[in-house]
Amino acid sequence: MRLNQQLVQINRNFLICFIISASVSTLTAQLLSDYENHLITTITIIVGYIAFFGVFGSLFYRDNKKRFRLLESDLVKKELIKLVSSLGIGEVFYLIVRWSSLFYFLEIEFEPFQSSLISEIIATSLYMSVISVFLKVTKTY
Repeated sequence: MRLNQQLVQINRNFLICFIISASVSTLTAQLLSDYENHLITTITIIVGYIAFFGVFGSLFYRDNKKRFRLLESDLVKKELIKLVSSLGIGEVFYLIVRWSSLFYFLEIEFEPFQSSLISEIIATSLYMSVISVFLKVTKTY
């Protein structure tokens, strides 16, 4: 079985971003521990998104700038549309699972950093699975 190097590379980037996002999110959740659970949940997810996509954007650009220069602009546009579509579908699943699980763990009185880390692991696992499947189905990678 031959591994698709681009798919491996994008999943590696997701894991790097996950570690950074999870670290920032757990710190944020703990710092906001005196607030209402719905505020902790919402703000923690927003901060995690900023960290995740900030790092992912730079990693994706670094990994693909040479390859995109060699492709025709129409092919680059098509690939980016497929990628953004797959990311968007994954984000829907991620956001639903992340918000509901983080809120649930806070409601049953887990520590905020534990709640954030556990829900991040669950949501990111689903996110990576969904995106990998959709990137394969759309033949992006």
